[in-house]
This record gives sequence, structure tokens and C-alpha cells, in this order.
Amino acid sequence: MDKSFFFERNLLALSRFDPPLCSRLSGAETTRGKYKFIDSRSGVSIPALVDSSGAAHPLHSLVDPRKEGKRLVSTLGNEGFLIIFGLGGAFHVEAALERPETEELTVIDFDIHGVAELLSSQEYISIFNDPRFRLLVDPSWEALEKHILDRYKPGICGGFALLPLRTRADFGRPLFTEAGEVIKSAIDAVSADYSVQAHFGKRWFSNIVRNLPLAEQSTPALPPIRSAAICAAGPSLDAQIPLLLEKKERPFIIAADTSLPSLLSAGLEPDAVVSIDCQHISYYHFMAGLPEHTLLFLDLASPPLVASRSIRPYFFSGGHPLTRYLSRYWRPIPELDTSGANVSYAALSLAEYLGARSIELYGADFSYPLGITYARGSYIRTLFENRQTRCASLEALHSAFLYRTPLSKQNPEKKSWYYETKALTMYRQRLEEKVRNITAKVYSAPGMGAPISLKPGLGERIAGDIGGVYRLFSSGKAAMGAREFLTRYQTGISALPVIQGPVQNYLAVLTQEENIIFTTLLPTAAALKKRSPDLNTPAVFNAVKEYCIGELNKVIK
Repeated sequence: MDKSFFFERNLLALSRFDPPLCSRLSGAETTRGKYKFIDSRSGVSIPALVDSSGAAHPLHSLVDPRKEGKRLVSTLGNEGFLIIFGLGGAFHVEAALERPETEELTVIDFDIHGVAELLSSQEYISIFNDPRFRLLVDPSWEALEKHILDRYKPGICGGFALLPLRTRADFGRPLFTEAGEVIKSAIDAVSADYSVQAHFGKRWFSNIVRNLPLAEQSTPALPPIRSAAICAAGPSLDAQIPLLLEKKERPFIIAADTSLPSLLSAGLEPDAVVSIDCQHISYYHFMAGLPEHTLLFLDLASPPLVASRSIRPYFFSGGHPLTRYLSRYWRPIPELDTSGANVSYAALSLAEYLGARSIELYGADFSYPLGITYARGSYIRTLFENRQTRCASLEALHSAFLYRTPLSKQNPEKKSWYYETKALTMYRQRLEEKVRNITAKVYSAPGMGAPISLKPGLGERIAGDIGGVYRLFSSGKAAMGAREFLTRYQTGISALPVIQGPVQNYLAVLTQEENIIFTTLLPTAAALKKRSPDLNTPAVFNAVKEYCIGELNKVIK
């Protein structure tokens, strides 16, 4: 049969889910002789990769490639997210898509001309028409990472497995090896995020829906700021507060919630406080009160008890799919970058959002200098002072807190030594990365903790005093009342059809809004799955719908 017949039919099927790749392939050459095609004993043709000497290396069994494909796939466990190195004749891909456990399958291959030759040799229509299937050809490492971050949802897919088409992977070893490293890094990131969702998913949901009636009220628009001082609660803050008080021109002071009691005990009232933790323990940072003129900025998933500390809190979206949904369908809400996973990072995002040209960091130790955990006056220091007894000294309480996680001692031979943890190091590195990509100039006050690498940021690379990019921090007009919106959202959850078969097939028949509503339930699904790991995907989402509808009823009524 004419090669162009296969090629055009394959591209037509591929264009349904991936028009850009279809366009790239249409410009590729199919006559470079990358493959030879050999008939197997079972009667089907298989591709053989041609090396530089002209020798052909079959990618599949010369006896029965379909049987071999099933045998290869049978080595997998119950993993639902599969990545396969090498397209070949796709016998192994077809077998993998026949597994009921397969929720997502991505094939990665290199050399677009070679892939074009494969598509001109036989039909791949059945796999291209499957919503679970994606083909990546010569992907950049950034695109590969983004694909995994976007597509891998552990709550739906379960585990991950990598399956190489051995001969193809061997002949492209350097590229496939590097791809494997990128995949591992991306999977680790997804797994870490899923772990957080599994821990906080239910609390996020309940906090968001309970905060919505308060988020309905209007808040004054904020003018842009020129300079900002961000105060974290590291031990260095004790010595740095006087430096901040002595400044001739007072910057706009943004306090991490953990630093608020320390600042107040030193007689310094910040202009704003930022809080992103969904746990009720956050409330204890506000026990000393919130000054009347201090603005409170809260992630919409923060505890309602914390929101009650201010008459008019400024809510923002930290990226939870439910906050994005309500921002689209109910009321536009400012979104801050909280991906650094700590409140100092969120405070930096706020300063950037408000247009600060220069930002200085105080108390940002990201470590435990000299074994000290927090600044004086902070909640944890005050708690231990109140709990100390003759049998549990203040030092013992601090030591128990300090050594609760593994530590590494830095600069052990110097007076300026400090302890680091994996989490604190990660927080610091994410903040350093953000600094390199914002327009403001960022400085760090001299402190005792881990040094922050403040390489020139985007603004300094472009020009000198370029100024920040100011966006009006104000929520848009609500399309309806908060309770009316929640009632409609509840109706949308109830109307979602029962999951049957692979989730991607299920999502393919949902409307755009139904897809978004389904996505808003994923963090809660992760939490319920953690508590009931034996539940299959349909059972998990039935439980999620029941839980979410119940939480909405408590607010609507």
C-alpha cells in the first residue's frame, strides 16, 4: 500500500490530540532510510533500526511481536502512569493500553524523520485515538518536565513505571538516559506535591468554602509601593529589627505570620502580614493581636479563624484548583506565587505584586544559627517558656523541637555555625530562584544563618532602577452572592457522572466546566485516598463527592 496513505491517515488521527506534533511531522522526511521493515513469522511487519554501517536491528520479535509486546507489558505491576521509550511498531504500546490499570501512557522517541518513517509504514490510528496516549518526539527537557507535571496525577494514576523498548533505547542511549533523569526529577516533584495534597487536601477544601462569605466583601485597592522589607522569624531578626527602625525612609514592612509577635514585642507594627498555612496552629501567631492599621493577606485556604482577626482581610489564590475555579466563575481574585512552600516566599511574591522596586529580607535565616530556632517573641519561643517545668527545662523543650528532624551542621569550626534541614535548604533555594526572575532588586540584611545567594535578578540584568511591575491588588466584581455560587458549585459536583473505565476516557466526554469542577476535587481525593488506600478510583471519587457536598451544605445552610 502507498506509504503516503498510511502517513496521512496517521497524521489525521494524531491531529485530534496533538496538532503541533502533527504539523512538525508533516514537514519531516520519510525517505532517509532510518528503518527497514521486515516480515515476522506471524505475518506482521516490524521496523528494524539501521545503524551507521547499514546493519538492521529489529525492534521486536521476528516470530510474534504482538505476543512479545504482551509479555513485556506483563512485567508491570499496577502502575497507571506509564512512560515508554521508543515507538517502534507499537505492539508493546497496544498491549499497555489494553491493561485496565493504564490511565496515562506517554511514548518518547527521538529523530522526527525516523518517527515519520514509522508512520508511513503502518497504521497507528488505534493508539492515536486513545485519550490516554501521548507521543513526544525530540522533546526539550523543559517540555518533558512540564508534560509530566501536567499529566501525572497520582490520585488517579496511582504508581509510575518506565518501560524501554530495549533495542531502540540502546541505540539512543545518551538522549534516553538524560530523559530518564528529567523524568525522575519531575516524578519526585509530583510525588512531593501529592504528599502535601494527601495531608492537607480536606482541610484546604473546608477552609476555602468557609472563607468565601467573608471574601465576598470588598477591600480598598492598594497603591503601589516603592520599597519593601520582608520580615521572617529567624533568630537573626532580633539583631536586625533595630536596623529596620533606624531607616530614614521607612519601607513597606511585610511580616511573615511567624514573625508578627516578634515584631510587636519589639514595638514595630508591620504594614502587612502574610499567612498561607491551612493549619489552625497559624492562629497562635496572632494571639498578641493584629494592629488596626496592619493589612492581613491570606491564602483563601487559610483557617477561617485566622481570617476573623481582621475586619477586611485581603484574600489571594495560592494556586489551589478550587480558588482558580471560583476566580474564573465567581469573582476574580489576585493570585500570588506560593510555590516556594513557605511564607517568606509568599511575602516576596506579594512585594513583587505590589510593584516594589527594592526588597530587603530580614530574619530570613533558613537554618538554625547556633542551634537557635526562632526569634524572641515568636509563638514557639513563648510556648516553650510557658511550658517549662523543673522536669522539662526550656533547653530540653528547644532541643526536642530542634532535633525532631535530621540536621546537618555547617561551618562547624567557626563561631557562625548553623544547622540546616532538607526542608529549610529547599525553601532557601526556591527563594533564590525566584529572586533571579523578578524585576525588583533584592537584598538580605546581614544575619547569622545560611547565606542567601542573591544573584542579579531580572530587573538588574535589564536596567538599573527599572522599577517593579505593579498590579492592582483588588478582587473583581462578584458574579453572584457567595452562597449562591457555592450552591451552584454543589449542583455541579452532584451532576458529575459516575466514573467508568479509564479516567482520561471519562474526562474526554465532560464539558469544559465539568472538567474544571472535577479538577477542583483532586486534592481532596488525594487526602481520602491516603486514608483509604484500597479504594479504587470510582470509589474514591464517590467518597469525595459525598464529603465535599457535605462540607458545602454546612456553609450554604
